[in-house]
Amino acid sequence: MIILKGKGVSSGIAIGKIHFCQRKQHVIKRIHTEDSQSQIVRFEQAKEKAITQLQALYEKALPEVGEANAAIFQIHQMMLEDLDYVDSVVNIIKMQQVNTEYAVATTADNFSNMFSQMDDEYMQGRAADVKDVSDRLIDILMNNKQAANTDNEPMIIAANDLAPSETVQMDKAKLLGFVTMEGSTYSHTAIIARTMNIPAVIGVGTALQEEYDGKLAVIDGQTGDIFIEPDEETLRLYETKKQQNLQHKLLLNELKDKENITLDGKKIKIYANIGSPSDVGEVLKNDAGGIGLFRSEFLFLEKNDYPTEEEQFTAYKSVAEIMSGKTVVIRTLDIGADKQVDYFNMEHEENPAMGYRAIRICLDRIEIFKTQLRALYRASAYGKIAIMFPMIISVEEVQSIKRIVEEVKSELKRDGISFDENIALGIMIETPAAALISDDLAKMVDFFSIGTNDLSQYTLAIDRQNCKLETLYNAHHKAILRLIKMVADNAHKNGIWVGICGELGADESLTETFLAMGIDELSVSPNKVLSIRKIVRETNVSSIKDQALTNVL
Repeated sequence: MIILKGKGVSSGIAIGKIHFCQRKQHVIKRIHTEDSQSQIVRFEQAKEKAITQLQALYEKALPEVGEANAAIFQIHQMMLEDLDYVDSVVNIIKMQQVNTEYAVATTADNFSNMFSQMDDEYMQGRAADVKDVSDRLIDILMNNKQAANTDNEPMIIAANDLAPSETVQMDKAKLLGFVTMEGSTYSHTAIIARTMNIPAVIGVGTALQEEYDGKLAVIDGQTGDIFIEPDEETLRLYETKKQQNLQHKLLLNELKDKENITLDGKKIKIYANIGSPSDVGEVLKNDAGGIGLFRSEFLFLEKNDYPTEEEQFTAYKSVAEIMSGKTVVIRTLDIGADKQVDYFNMEHEENPAMGYRAIRICLDRIEIFKTQLRALYRASAYGKIAIMFPMIISVEEVQSIKRIVEEVKSELKRDGISFDENIALGIMIETPAAALISDDLAKMVDFFSIGTNDLSQYTLAIDRQNCKLETLYNAHHKAILRLIKMVADNAHKNGIWVGICGELGADESLTETFLAMGIDELSVSPNKVLSIRKIVRETNVSSIKDQALTNVL
């Protein structure tokens, strides 16, 4: 058994034979020609045909991956009309007196090199788009036909990299998963794979060799693990995981597109928690109504220096676009305590859980905070983003946040940058202090999201990571449940909604209790969305309310 490691970008298990996608290599000859005008005409004709093909691809992709993701093919059409690109091709034809194929290939190399050398990962991903569009033009000019997969057996497709157009054109019935040597989390191919719920692993590098073609393999799109010729134990393990996924899929088929509504008509939002944009595929696969907690700290934890505004904007924008108008609640930076970042150069603390963390850092290092807020507000022009702030303990903190937010909005307006003026601002209720003054805080924000993990440890004065105290740690403690009820009551008295995004939100033994409290939103890990939906749909709140609140009141 050979074990390879890549980056999982679309979860799921695929078991099957590897099929190396043999991309046809163009052999472009540089041919001298005196008749430049006829070469320019050939270019214009090929361009028109390519635009027609891309429109057909857009229409094919629309029902499979949604409008936001299918838009890549409209962007490719626009790239073909881009003046810089067109001028480059025409100038090379005229100045060098060469054939169109050579001019297009040279332009593609120049532009893709330019993009790939940029620092920004999103712009690096555009290099693949330029190559994809140019290869299409060259295929038309050389009268090449797209090679179809003639194998009848479903396969795991392996390749150096895959273009979005190649991904969409593949026969899904013959496609088990993707594995590529290169690729980026933000590439359109990765996004499309997630949207189509196809397991995918990228960035395996040269360890992925063509000699594996035809061999049995297992890929785990969640962990990025790849097993070539797996041993019996590994194969059995992953067949079991695949079966579990299948059972989950059956539940999905049963409950997909069903309302989150109780038997007596109470509607509730069931959202998903994510840690990075690569998790969005799971959100869509499990039919969550939105994202209730997007932990933005991944951008800081994965780097050796502060992420730029552009890097943050790209990540937030991609999630907003994929969610296509569904709510995405993004939590501002929450580091400190158990999440340390070296380049923040924070001093050692004896009790970091109660120390310098989360909003306390943001209000102290305002430029870091403002950079993130600018990225969030810019991304709000591309979807329905809401922002929430962690570790709040006072009214004064919220006042400071709102003052800084207004400064950021003024800067963006001054710079002529579009954003959503009505973006919802909420706070996390995860300290007893915030819960106890939630009547005051509710007058200042648009929503509450209760972080039950920290709320439990601060209320019980128990470090949730101290294994010696496990027997004392009771997340169902009456004190915690009463605080949650108090927060819900104060939120509703002031006309705002309240959700739970901590682990208790996914605790199925408490779902009825939360419904009885009037909680409006439960945000859980994506794979818990359907099981919570099932309970909600089977509950009659009126009939269980008194009993459910017995342990609270």
